[in-house]
Amino acid sequence: MDLRVLLVALGSLAAALWAGLHLRTVLLGAVAFLFVADFLKRRRPKNYPPGPWGLPFIGSFYQLGFEQSHLKLQQLVKKYGNLLNLQFGDLHSVTITGLPLIKEVLVHQEQNFRNRPVTPMRERIFKKYGILMSSGQVWKEQRRFVLTTLRNFGLGKKTLEERIQEEARHLIEAIEEEKGQPFDPHFKINNAVSNIICSITFGERFEYQDGQFQELLKWLDEVTHKEVSMQCHLYGLFPRIMKFLPGTHQTLIRNWENLKLFIYRIIEEHKRDWNPAETRDFIDAYLNEIAKNSGNAVSSFHEENLICSTLDLFFAGTETTSTTLRWALLYLTVNPEIQVKVQAELDRVIGTSQQPRMADRERLPYTNAVIHEVQRMANIIPLNVPREVSADTTVAGYYLPKGTIIMTNLTALHRDPEEWATPDTFNPEHFLENGHFKKRESFLPFSIGKRACLGEQLARSELFIFFTSLMQKFTFRPPKNEKLSLQFRMGLTISPLKHRLCAIPRGDTAG
Repeated sequence: MDLRVLLVALGSLAAALWAGLHLRTVLLGAVAFLFVADFLKRRRPKNYPPGPWGLPFIGSFYQLGFEQSHLKLQQLVKKYGNLLNLQFGDLHSVTITGLPLIKEVLVHQEQNFRNRPVTPMRERIFKKYGILMSSGQVWKEQRRFVLTTLRNFGLGKKTLEERIQEEARHLIEAIEEEKGQPFDPHFKINNAVSNIICSITFGERFEYQDGQFQELLKWLDEVTHKEVSMQCHLYGLFPRIMKFLPGTHQTLIRNWENLKLFIYRIIEEHKRDWNPAETRDFIDAYLNEIAKNSGNAVSSFHEENLICSTLDLFFAGTETTSTTLRWALLYLTVNPEIQVKVQAELDRVIGTSQQPRMADRERLPYTNAVIHEVQRMANIIPLNVPREVSADTTVAGYYLPKGTIIMTNLTALHRDPEEWATPDTFNPEHFLENGHFKKRESFLPFSIGKRACLGEQLARSELFIFFTSLMQKFTFRPPKNEKLSLQFRMGLTISPLKHRLCAIPRGDTAG
């Protein structure tokens, strides 16, 4: 039998076998193959941290859900230990719990944990640019430049502290216009905090009645909330399929693109009257850096990185501090006896006419303790910003291969009953000792190590000056017949549910 005849015979046999198979059998075989392939792909390396087995393709999503996932996680930590392995689709993650292990990962072995994971959604929007989610040499160059630039704009004729004080006065005026009636403080506070980073990055602030800027803040709020939605998680698992389907993930992408377009237009305006000899703001400084590196093919300073880095500053400089301030007003409205103590200390130390300054913080231990307790209880970034293992390493005897995503369990740290006398109760005494402010090692809202929040100093200044300025001028109360809730809304940050407050001017007996 020659080769041609043999091939014809084999072809006929294959055709006959195919014809004899039912479609259902073929589909069942394909599904079985996919399950086996997924199982083999998800096999744990030797000496890998323990954790629950996840469902095929989706991993541990069903165990954590999309609401209160950071709280459900604590039950798994109790069962499996302080190094907990969780699977999310193709992504292997390990949650680190307890201060000793957190310091081991973020400080002592930080060279192996500096990188950020790039999820399909991050890749779609930012690629690997910007400050928050970049890694390696790009991150080093961008972070060094941003720190230097922020430092430069904190000096000069109009210091950063003066900008915050001025903006606090604008915020007070905006709240006074409510005349003690119930109002939602969300976007007023967002606008005030955002104006600080806007003055540094764009060289301008925006009025609270500016419709376009209010639209921008709403896009920012939406992306913060929607990025943890089910559709966005599914995009992370099945990006090639989900990009063709409608849903929340498409709204998220559209809003991010709108934000990038806003930044792009401001950059274009800067280019029209850019003078390298006169640096007005962050964008001007970045344009100078692009020009300086124009002949360097491997430089990370280019326009796309400028857009992403500016958007990172705008997002981080707006969302985290404003959310913390919203929690602060809510907690003190719900705990009026603590609000009275803060105001009494402010009246005694500063008075009612002089605006608070950072130099006053040391003389206001109770007020300082309250701000720290707000950060502890609000816990707005419960699992920290994720890291990625950059080289195979070992932690506490467990093997962590390159590419593993690391989540830091700040929820457990900030609610540890061995560290905090009343972990689930708002209690400023946690940060006081014999009437003096007491620093706590188990308090890491800004993270630690070389990838800690680069805007920590700015955020601390904003929190202190905005909070004390508002407490000095107003007493915050719940609206009549409305019960305030301390329940939260999940997102990239944990924020209060929508609510209204009454801001009664101090000395006003109405209300």
